[in-house]
Amino acid sequence: MAELINLEEEEDMASKYDGVIERVFFNNFSQTSTVPFDREELAQACRDLGFDRIKNLGDIVYSYRFRKELPAKINETAPDGCEWIIVGTRIGSYMFRLSQISKIEPAPGRQQIKIPDATPEIVKMYAPANDEQALLTKVRYNRIIDLFTGITCYSIQNHLRTTVENIGQIEVDEIYLGISKNGGHYIFPCQAKSPGDKFGIVQVMQDIAFCKSKYPAVICRPVAMQFTGEDSFAILLLNIETEDDILKLVVIDEKQYRLVDKHELTSDEIEYYNTLNCVSD
Repeated sequence: MAELINLEEEEDMASKYDGVIERVFFNNFSQTSTVPFDREELAQACRDLGFDRIKNLGDIVYSYRFRKELPAKINETAPDGCEWIIVGTRIGSYMFRLSQISKIEPAPGRQQIKIPDATPEIVKMYAPANDEQALLTKVRYNRIIDLFTGITCYSIQNHLRTTVENIGQIEVDEIYLGISKNGGHYIFPCQAKSPGDKFGIVQVMQDIAFCKSKYPAVICRPVAMQFTGEDSFAILLLNIETEDDILKLVVIDEKQYRLVDKHELTSDEIEYYNTLNCVSD
């Protein structure tokens, strides 16, 4: 009975969220690629719809930025192949903005490159199996960002929560600084996703904005990673392009790796990888 009540409460709150965000959107929509609004408009929408002000107004925006799709009535106003996303413009202020539909996930059928697993045994013994923290840990111990980018990289911070001017509060899963063989300096903001999740454009936009603000002289390359199996994962290099004021999330490069015991890597496979490297060099 308690579970049924909780389900009904969740459905009621979801319905309220939809009603609030729809009202705010259509109160401001005017056939443009951007629709600005602020936190107070969320509170006013609650009053207009006849229910008490939702206590955590920020969760309404967060839900549609990272957890759930905007109501169909809103996306029906977008051009073909596009959707609305919500971006921060400053603390307490936001904007609906048009983006190409680009929920990215690891490509199926990609070759999995075998890497001898350097994760310490005690870490494997106690670390969670396949959540986001486990992924970040395995990538860090096996220097996967170095392998993927060809640049010597160092993790400087993880799960960073900070505020970026003209955006508001953000969180970055992990940040690497790197130096190339020619002395170039790079920064790699990383986002990690659990299996089944998709990479969205909003997180990448925030990562890029943070790096430009904090490290303006360093080359920024956003990276996304996701488990594809218990010891296998995909690494994607991402970027954002703009065409006719419409945003687009694109994949620049993708590799998939599998961590293995040394006995699982045969001499034939090593020879094959060596051949690939000779071709690329």
